[in-house]
Amino acid sequence: MNLPELLPPTWRAELTPFLDAAATEKLSAFVTEQYATQTVYPPVEDLFAAYRWCEPEQTRVLLLGQDPYHGPGQAHGLSFSVREGVRVPPSLRNVYKELAEDVGVAPSRSGDLTGWAKQGILLLNSVLTVKAGAAASHKNKGWEVFTDATIRALNARDERIVFLLWGAYARKKAELVTNPAHTVIESGHPSPMNGGRDFFGARMFSAANKALADAGREPINWDPRA
Repeated sequence: MNLPELLPPTWRAELTPFLDAAATEKLSAFVTEQYATQTVYPPVEDLFAAYRWCEPEQTRVLLLGQDPYHGPGQAHGLSFSVREGVRVPPSLRNVYKELAEDVGVAPSRSGDLTGWAKQGILLLNSVLTVKAGAAASHKNKGWEVFTDATIRALNARDERIVFLLWGAYARKKAELVTNPAHTVIESGHPSPMNGGRDFFGARMFSAANKALADAGREPINWDPRA
């Protein structure tokens, strides 16, 4: 498995200047071995779903998660999202609650955020695979370097992109966004373990749309059913 070859061509071209060849080869070997010997999520065909749904030139928002859901049938390659018919996870329920308070979008019964991805929201996890039942099991195996390259590639673009960084882990990535054309919006994490601290009331959805509109870019329709 050669990971860059699995990317859509547009993303492959964008990321190549920012990828370390040796590190990417080592990561590719690890991911190949894991899919061959373990139950790994998401399914390999959904590994780069975030990139497939959201081309670089269409990207208006990057929403960074940590790693995929590790339960069966949940992860499908989009951060915070679960497949249609799967129970909405607690963190996403809190996202929906803040969404309703901020921009008046009624909570969806579905946790599938593909509608966001189609609008130009790159729903990226920092780590793109996980062993079944073992949260963070693929942390520090090389994915972070790969996804940091994605952030750097977006940072190099001239049209404004809003980087939504929720929680301490994601907020560390703010240092990668150095281009003044872009906007970084930080808040607490929506996980119930965080108790909603610095998340509820942060109004990041309306703030993201204002930042986009100020730069002449079309705002997001935050209803994932749109």
